Amino acid sequence: MRKTFISYKYSESRDIRDRILQALGPEATKFYRGETAESPDLTDFTTDTIKNHLKDMIYNTSVTILIISPHMKESNWISWELEYALKNQKRGDIYSHSNGIVGVIANQWDNGAWFKQNEYRIGNRLIQHSCLPDIVVKNRMNKKNRFSINYDSVNSESYISMVSENTFLSDPQYYIESAYEKSQRLDEFYIIKQSEKDRREREFREKIW
Repeated sequence: MRKTFISYKYSESRDIRDRILQALGPEATKFYRGETAESPDLTDFTTDTIKNHLKDMIYNTSVTILIISPHMKESNWISWELEYALKNQKRGDIYSHSNGIVGVIANQWDNGAWFKQNEYRIGNRLIQHSCLPDIVVKNRMNKKNRFSINYDSVNSESYISMVSENTFLSDPQYYIESAYEKSQRLDEFYIIKQSEKDRREREFREKIW
């Protein structure tokens, strides 16, 4: 089992987080490094304190599970967590490696129909955009040297795969391992590790809050 971190919008996805942890089974406590229902509330802490806390949790993981929910872009942390997980981080003489990432589409709103409403097509290409952070969009359909473009296999052409919540929960280890395996083939993808658009949106939200 790979060490994992779950990135999610707390106010709408904490129940999904708990279902994922339950599906991972009793071994999850040994390998999961993110927040649980018992984690302390850091709401009133400074931004730097929260960032350092998140860095400590993400640093030693190899796979990030991203819960995709309707208002995830309103989170000030999801895009930052993904950027941190994708970059090589150095502590002492040890470097962390870019995490594999798998997106889990929440189904508790109209059984996932809300996500379909955020799709549009360019020719045969299916794009999901309006609910996703820019860093996620840019790491979709980003495989190098695609000799044939198979839009029925978007996940195989994307560094960040996306599956429905029910599909993921039916075999979480399979999808975690698949994300990890992609992280061992980084040179096959055009990986975007930072988004200026996401950074500007985070700064804007911080100002109005």
